[in-house]
Amino acid sequence: MKTAIVGGGAAGFFLAINLKEMCPDMDITIFEKSKKVLAKVEVSGGGRCNCTNSFDAVTDLSQVYPRGHRLLKRLFKTFDYQDAYQWFESHGVRLTTQDDNCVFPMSQDSHTIINMFLAEARRHHIEILTQHKIESLDELSDYDFKVITTGGMRDHGDRSLIEGKALIKRPVPMISPTISPVPSLFTFSIADEALRALMGTVVEDATASIPGTKFRSSGPLLITHWGMSGPAILKLSSYAARDLHEHNYQMPLAVNWTSLKEPDIQQELRSIIVQHPQKQIASIRPFGLPSRLWDYLVAKTLGERAQNRWQNLNQKELNRLTNALCNDQYQIAGRSAFKDEFVTCGGIDLASVNPNTLESKNLPNVYFAGEVLDIDGVTGGFNFQAAWTTAYTVACAISQQAGCSQSPSEG
Repeated sequence: MKTAIVGGGAAGFFLAINLKEMCPDMDITIFEKSKKVLAKVEVSGGGRCNCTNSFDAVTDLSQVYPRGHRLLKRLFKTFDYQDAYQWFESHGVRLTTQDDNCVFPMSQDSHTIINMFLAEARRHHIEILTQHKIESLDELSDYDFKVITTGGMRDHGDRSLIEGKALIKRPVPMISPTISPVPSLFTFSIADEALRALMGTVVEDATASIPGTKFRSSGPLLITHWGMSGPAILKLSSYAARDLHEHNYQMPLAVNWTSLKEPDIQQELRSIIVQHPQKQIASIRPFGLPSRLWDYLVAKTLGERAQNRWQNLNQKELNRLTNALCNDQYQIAGRSAFKDEFVTCGGIDLASVNPNTLESKNLPNVYFAGEVLDIDGVTGGFNFQAAWTTAYTVACAISQQAGCSQSPSEG
C-alpha cells in the first residue's frame, strides 16, 4: 500500500517515520514544494529547536492552545509531551528541559533533530521529492492514503492561503471547510519614539492586555526598536490573533509593568514616601524596574515635576504614577513577524475531521496533521508538540486502516 504526504515539515516527517515503524511494508513518499525540507525546524528556537514543553506550568490546555485545545486533550491520551520526549530520546536525540519548561536538544542545535529525521527517512526508504508541488489530489490517485501536512501561512503576508485549502478545493468545492488563516505569534509595532528608545529593556514579570476584551497574558516583556516583544506579547498575539486581524492590527494595548493590583502598587509607593521622603523620585526604582523604564514612566507621568522629591508627590500625581505602573496605555500600530517562526491562526475546521483519526469526514483516506489544522499554540514548544501529536494520530489511523499487524509500541 502507498501513502502520500504533502509537506516536508515537522509533521510530515514525524508522520512518515512513525507510519513506517508501524507498517514496514508501506510505501511512503513526502512531497515538498520548495528546495529544502524541515526549514521551520531549522530556525525554531533561534536555531536550537524548542521541540516540546514539560507542561509543568500548564493546568489547562486552553492556556497554551488558544485554538484546538479540546481536540488535543483527547489526542494527548494516545500521544502527549511525555511520549514525544521519550520518542526523540529513543531515536538518538538527547533532550534537556530548561527552567522555563521549554525542551531543547541537549546539543542546542536544531540540526540534531533534522539529521535524525533525514537518517530515519533513509533507513526506512521513505522517498522525499523536493521542488515537487502538488496542485490537486487528483495527482495522488495512485496512493491509497493522502495526508496534507502543508503547515500554515506560506509567507509573512495575509494574502497567502493554506496550501492544504487549495488542494482540497479540487476537484469539488470545499471538501473540508476551512477557517480563514491569519497570522499568530507576532510582536507589536508601537509608534512611541520615547518608548522605542528603551530598546533592549526587559521586564521579567509584566502583564499585557487589550482593553475592552478578555485577552491578557503575563511573562517577560521586551522593548524593541519597533515596539514590544517577549513572551507576554507573543502569547497575547496568539490569544487575540483573530481580533487583531479584524482591526487591522490597530488596537489599544495596556501594560501592567508589575503584574500587581493597583492597591498593592499604591501601597508600595506610599511606603517609599514614608521611608525616603527626601529622595528624588527617579532615584528609587520600585518593583525592581529597569532604571531606563522607570525614568521614562516618571517623565511621562509627571513631566517637569519628575525631579521632585517623594514627599512632594500630591495625591493626583501619586494616582497617575500608580496608573502608569498598572495600566500604561499604548496604541498597537501594526505587527512584526517573530523572527522566522511564523504561526497561523486558522486552517482546516476541526469539525470537518474525525476527532479520533483526523481523517476528512467528506473524503475517505484523506488526513490532516500539523498546522494545516485549526490548531495553534503560544510560544514555548507547544506548536511542535501539536505537530507530533496530530502526526502520530494519523500514523496510527492509517496503520489500522491498512491492517498492519505491528503495533505502535513495537516500532
